[in-house]
Amino acid sequence: MIPWLGLDDPFPDVRRALRDPNGLLAAGADLAPERLLSAYRHGIFPWYGPGEPILWWSPDPRMVLEPAAFKTSRSLAKRLRRPDYEVRVDSDFEAVMRACAAPRPGQRGTWIVEDMVRAYRDLHALGHAHSVETWLDGELVGGLYGVAVGRMFYGESMFSRVSDASKIALAHLCRQLERWGFGLIDCQMETTHLASLGARPIARSEFLDRLRVLVNLPGLPGKWSFADGLVD
Repeated sequence: MIPWLGLDDPFPDVRRALRDPNGLLAAGADLAPERLLSAYRHGIFPWYGPGEPILWWSPDPRMVLEPAAFKTSRSLAKRLRRPDYEVRVDSDFEAVMRACAAPRPGQRGTWIVEDMVRAYRDLHALGHAHSVETWLDGELVGGLYGVAVGRMFYGESMFSRVSDASKIALAHLCRQLERWGFGLIDCQMETTHLASLGARPIARSEFLDRLRVLVNLPGLPGKWSFADGLVD
């Protein structure tokens, strides 16, 4: 059994998370900004479907991407050199979230429910959540969003409407985070797609050790702006 959290209850120790399903820690509470930021600081994130209570997770192992370890394939490197796209940051956060929420082929629904959209929109307004967007001919065609705490970035979701659009956004994010001294991008769950981009699984204990250092470094709250020529 997992604990049910009241609005004033702290998170339990992540070592109490279930092995099956991997990482399920608690249920309940709310998605207020203070609760979400506390969760991220402790290596916890919300993930649940329509009609379910809020579920909190901390899987072991944890999938992470070090910004300098991002893998650029030959085809992506060639695509990055083409001047026909534009990368914007924090220009349409909600549109990115809703694009990420659109059901994918083979999926019956989405975990990015309306309560999640509202909660992360509030985090964005407070300068803690960010979107990196790929635009082509004035149209949003791909991107990602996540949360920054200290020098730690927590990737939440990404989408593509044209080939490589989300990878373009991720490439720019990794280069900029490396310049800013961010140590990790949390990718949460292990997938072959993330592994192909340079992400790797690490033990939750190692993740938490690195997290404790990174979240206490000076952060960059507010609207972000990326440097020019990141992928030249």
